[in-house]
Amino acid sequence: MMYKRRLLLLIASAALLTSAVSCSGAKKGKSSAVSDPVMTEEVTAAESEPDNMEIIWVADYDLNPQEGDKRSTALALFEDVYGGSIKYVKTAPEDKYGTLDYLIITASGVDMFPYDDASFPDGVIREQFEALDPYFDTMGMDEGIWDDMRGVIDSFAYNGQHYVIPYDISDPFILTYSRKLMQSEGLEDPYKLYTEGKWDWNTFMDMMEKFKNKDPNARRYGIGGWFGRAILASTGHTVVGFDGSSFTDNINDPEIEKAERFMQDTAAKQLYRNDWLGCFPADHSTLFYGMGEWSLGDSTKYDPEGDIMAVPFPKAPDADKYYLSCGYKAKMLAKYSPKGKAVAAYIKCERLAASSEKFADARKPANVTDEQYALLRELRDPSKFTPVFDWGYGMGERMNSNGDYNFGSRGAMNNLDTALLTGDTVGSWGELRDKMKVIIDEELKKYGK
Repeated sequence: MMYKRRLLLLIASAALLTSAVSCSGAKKGKSSAVSDPVMTEEVTAAESEPDNMEIIWVADYDLNPQEGDKRSTALALFEDVYGGSIKYVKTAPEDKYGTLDYLIITASGVDMFPYDDASFPDGVIREQFEALDPYFDTMGMDEGIWDDMRGVIDSFAYNGQHYVIPYDISDPFILTYSRKLMQSEGLEDPYKLYTEGKWDWNTFMDMMEKFKNKDPNARRYGIGGWFGRAILASTGHTVVGFDGSSFTDNINDPEIEKAERFMQDTAAKQLYRNDWLGCFPADHSTLFYGMGEWSLGDSTKYDPEGDIMAVPFPKAPDADKYYLSCGYKAKMLAKYSPKGKAVAAYIKCERLAASSEKFADARKPANVTDEQYALLRELRDPSKFTPVFDWGYGMGERMNSNGDYNFGSRGAMNNLDTALLTGDTVGSWGELRDKMKVIIDEELKKYGK
């Protein structure tokens, strides 16, 4: 009962925080509304004591607002309800893991670190992170706010512990397109096909081929941008699996092979555009643009007459449902940190900010239409799309490193989602599979395979 009551108090407090502004370097005052003792009466003395709730945050970006910016909803909750604060230790993106190691080894102080592919499980065997299970009560795991994320959270369980607690799904991979272009080419609206349950690899390939073959001599492509990782994920199968106690190399899985051959077929038909695109090309030379959701607003902005829309990546023909390639928003608890409770409290604030309908409008990306945003929200709903976490991407640089963007310097996972599209590997899928299997099996030995 106390937890449910406190949850309501936190949400009520958070609803009043959207206008709170705190400038970097300035003294952060508390809104009188959110410091009302009625709203914070369930906060314990330990949680509201600043010395116990100061987090040392090591990253390449600051969670505190910059000059003139508003505090995030999560930070405002953490400061005003929990009496917390975040001390930022700046590091360059390429140096952040080295900085983390140094601070841990020298006991200089580090509590919280941003999750990315390299964090897990590699960071666990490197003894960079602690499990968050002892702090589930502080995170409110039994308060209902995590219910729709339970399956996602459990997909990260490692040896019975949870080092990654995703509080939201980030940047689901989408296919951006122009309805104007589709109409001019006599093609059906992909979003309509999706809503009718007709959006799969076969429909996708058919549309790309029709677009290309309508004018074979023109500079026309079916797809540009990020593609391979999302097609692999759409099968619902992973290259590296984990059964709770041991890892498996699934590179011989027939569904993985189908995805690889789909990539190879796309390249062979000259449908794949192998150059960098920052957004959907306004010259309409490319039918689909694959990328994370972050590019959708820019695509809409730069092609205002194109009637820009997006769809999820098509479903694999044999898949039982839509599987999603995406990122995950999470914070890691640094090894030996004495502030586990404070980090857990901050994670709970992030979850409240990400899940409450009160802040839905605040989460809407810039330049995104209401229709586009409705799709993005749908993609973030685990009851409608199943996020796929492939352990292989978090197993070190031999597995996940783009290097100089060539076959020899990429990690095994990167070559599996890229090499057959770009054509920079010798031979067939079978040869690529055999070469990557050697690397995967060697790396899995580090995890006791």
